[in-house]
Amino acid sequence: MKVTALEEYGLRCLLLFADNKDSESLTLQEISNREGLSLPYAGKLLMILKKAGLVEAIRGRKGGYVLSRPANEIKLQEVFSALGDSLYGSHHCEKYSESDDVCVHNDDCKVGSLWDSFNTHIQSILTTVTLADVANGKADPLVNLTETKKE
Repeated sequence: MKVTALEEYGLRCLLLFADNKDSESLTLQEISNREGLSLPYAGKLLMILKKAGLVEAIRGRKGGYVLSRPANEIKLQEVFSALGDSLYGSHHCEKYSESDDVCVHNDDCKVGSLWDSFNTHIQSILTTVTLADVANGKADPLVNLTETKKE
């Protein structure tokens, strides 16, 4: 599994908002400075996050960006879906078939079930863990899944 820079920095930008206890908006310049990103790259990230409905732009003198809803309502699945392709799935094997339209192992694939298992576990984490969990240091998926099952 490889997390892209876009996914990493997008998540980090969202965590700035989740950690912002005053719930004040953050300007693009503040986000850029805090994460050590160029202003254009920070702008690209916020545009993607805004288009996905994860942040809102606030106009005016005290303008900037804020989360579109509370961090405890934003699942990591939404974040990663907004910033990139799904990590595993049917498309995974298609990327490695080289020149053929179909993988040569399509009929007797020995690793397909492994990718399916990865996908199942990753999806259970991404659909359970929220932005607030990560911000509060409670992103251990085994703890969260155990607590969810007890409730």
